[in-house]
Amino acid sequence: MRLSLPFRVQNRHLSGLRAHEKPLRQLAKPRYNGSVLVEPQKVKAEDAVKTVKSGDWIYLHHAASTPIDLLNALAKHAKRNNIKNITTTSALIMGNNPFANDPEIYDYIRPKVIFTSPSVRKAVNQGKADYIPIFLNESGRIYDTKRVPVDVAFLNLSPPDENGFCSLGVNCDMSSPAARNAKIIIATINKTQPQTFGDSKIHISHVDYLVPEAETPISCVPKAAIKSAEEEIGRLIAENLVEDEATLQLGIGSIPDAVLSKLTTHKNLGVHTEMVSDGIVDLWRKGVVNNSKKTRDVGKGVMAFAMGTKEFYDFIDGNEDILFGSVGYTNDVDVIATSHKMTGINSAIEVDLAGQVVSDTIGKSIYSGFGGQVDFVYGSANCKDGKGKSIIAITARTEKGVSKIVPYIKKGAGVVSTRAHLRYLVTEYGIADIWGRSNLHRAYELIRVSHPEDRERLEKEAFERFGAMPRRDI
Repeated sequence: MRLSLPFRVQNRHLSGLRAHEKPLRQLAKPRYNGSVLVEPQKVKAEDAVKTVKSGDWIYLHHAASTPIDLLNALAKHAKRNNIKNITTTSALIMGNNPFANDPEIYDYIRPKVIFTSPSVRKAVNQGKADYIPIFLNESGRIYDTKRVPVDVAFLNLSPPDENGFCSLGVNCDMSSPAARNAKIIIATINKTQPQTFGDSKIHISHVDYLVPEAETPISCVPKAAIKSAEEEIGRLIAENLVEDEATLQLGIGSIPDAVLSKLTTHKNLGVHTEMVSDGIVDLWRKGVVNNSKKTRDVGKGVMAFAMGTKEFYDFIDGNEDILFGSVGYTNDVDVIATSHKMTGINSAIEVDLAGQVVSDTIGKSIYSGFGGQVDFVYGSANCKDGKGKSIIAITARTEKGVSKIVPYIKKGAGVVSTRAHLRYLVTEYGIADIWGRSNLHRAYELIRVSHPEDRERLEKEAFERFGAMPRRDI
């Protein structure tokens, strides 16, 4: 007897599939061998990874969902049996994993990441691991188009419901496209992984090797402390740039949380974002966020992944008002641009006086990744209703007292958002609106929101760079 779907897939367009190639799997449909429902082979983690051979490409469920048990078992298997030239692909690798703890593992496994984390940052900058610069909206397509193969996918799934449907939990992102193109799926069932909805559903019949109970919980991220400068940035953005009924994109950390903490009197806000964290929960519970005025996915908050505390994951678990989509949908520039009053809030490492935004490097050293900044910067700025806002928010100085507004970007640094992308730059000293402004006017506005002690020096350096003193055009 064939099993019918126990739910309606609320948004078929959430699949984000944009390639012509046919995927190997339809994850939200049970898999049959003839008329017989396929059942996974239940094994221990150390036995599951024995299917991995030299030269294999492995997709890793990542960020909070990093499959620590499988990674640790793989490291032991590779070293014990001299299995080499294994490549893993993922975004953030988190938790107590072998890449962070065992320098010898890089002789056997080479991670390729689209976003570096402390686990692999040193290895990337030493040439032992690789960084892939890519717009987040395109990261799923590298699997759909088979540009990056998936011989094996390591997943960390939520427990199945009574009909055998698990979910990718808090990491749908590029994990959904990777899983549907995987030749073999190895999964752990993790009781701490929230059950989520949208494009994150996967029927257990698609799992080839199943570890019935993960030993390691998914990773939690504590709330960031909000300092006075960040609180002021939050106030400036909330009072001046976020309208009632706005659709929000923001991430994790003290500045996004500061913005959210200042939105308590706003009305009918919506969420369409690549990621979100604890800061949104209070607004959701109070009804400030209700997603009622969105142009798509009305009544639902949409995200690709989430990171936060256990309390945040408990809020997500079984919450049908939250949909998880692959990044091909959440970060699609057209989807973003057709959202109601789309307001994107992102951050940066440094911004030069022409408006170039550096977000993934410190000088030549890879620090993080492109993420979805450009997707939302461009989509928000080009919102079809003319009411979108694209915001870069930074403190004027680093914790060491170094200006983040600089005359030139550091040697070797990579630009994520170009000077033509930047609309608003917000620091604790004000809002710089630089769209359509000349170099001299841009420099004037950016210096105006820099730290007061840095302004005279920046004016002199602007003169040296542009041949004239910064000034307003209008």
